[in-house]
Formats: sequence, structure tokens, C-alpha cells
Amino acid sequence: MSGFEHYQRELADLDHEIRHYAAVCGVDLANRGEIEACLRIHHDTWAADKARETLHGLLILRIKLETEMIELGFSPPPLVAPLSTAE
Repeated sequence: MSGFEHYQRELADLDHEIRHYAAVCGVDLANRGEIEACLRIHHDTWAADKARETLHGLLILRIKLETEMIELGFSPPPLVAPLSTAE
């Protein structure tokens, strides 16, 4: 799928698109329940449903890219940064 030097750029581009479509769908990527509900529930309008389908496809692509990276010994960064516990 990718060359070694392209993984970080591909992830960055993919994550940018995922964040865009999550915002269009009104989904908080840190909330798994919201993601699952968005992907499970079909929407009344074609535009909203198309955004949901696009988000679904992008998330699948990210999983495939992460899997490829892990198989090659790379550590993909998380899509959503962990919450800081420092005060």
C-alpha cells in the first residue's frame, strides 16, 4: 500500500479527512458510542448519509493503514490524542 517514507503523511492526510467528516456528522471522535451510533444509524437526507458513509470508509482505511504499519514494526499515532492527566 505505502512506502515507508509515506506513512506519516498518509496518516496525517487521512486523519485530517476523518476529523472533517466527524465534524460534519457532529461526532466526537473521543466518544466511541457517538462514532458507533453515527455509523449505525442511517440519516434522512442524502447529504448527511453520504457524510456518514464517507466517515465510515475513512475509518476503515485508517484501520487498514494502522494494521500495515504495525505488521512492519511501526507504531501509528492515535487518531485522538489521549487526555492529559497533568494539572
